[in-house]
Amino acid sequence: MRDSQVINPKIIDRQELKKQLNRWRFMNMTVAFTNGCFDILHPGHIASLEQASREADFLIVGLNSDDSARRLKGEGRPVNDQSSRAIMLASLVMVDIVVIFEEDTPRELILEVNPDVLVKGGDYRVEDIVGAREVIENGGKVVINPIVHGFSTSDILAKIHKL
Repeated sequence: MRDSQVINPKIIDRQELKKQLNRWRFMNMTVAFTNGCFDILHPGHIASLEQASREADFLIVGLNSDDSARRLKGEGRPVNDQSSRAIMLASLVMVDIVVIFEEDTPRELILEVNPDVLVKGGDYRVEDIVGAREVIENGGKVVINPIVHGFSTSDILAKIHKL
């Protein structure tokens, strides 16, 4: 697989993330953060990411590593490895940075990013979102994007297993 010169630079480690955040903050740019496994990218993911990107000048996506996704979703997951999932996310125009995290939750990454806006998709309540309290205490806000019904990775996998 040939990697695009545009896509690969969007996939960075935490050291490079700190440098990029300093550049953006120096320019008074705002940062939104969201996270997930994004195992099988579907229209619900795209809608949520597009909405998240509207919340700030730049969108950072925290991506669960393979081990983290397996602990969260169970054996047999993720279907796509972290490199493949990162490339798919980085290829989206609305995503500015992809950072893979190993932890079970993105709490530490959220604290490092200190986003202006923390975005989650789904049926969450603000008080149940990891990192929400810290973001709000630091002057940021939390946005919950509605679920796009009819799309879920679990449902897609169930359809595949029926074939």
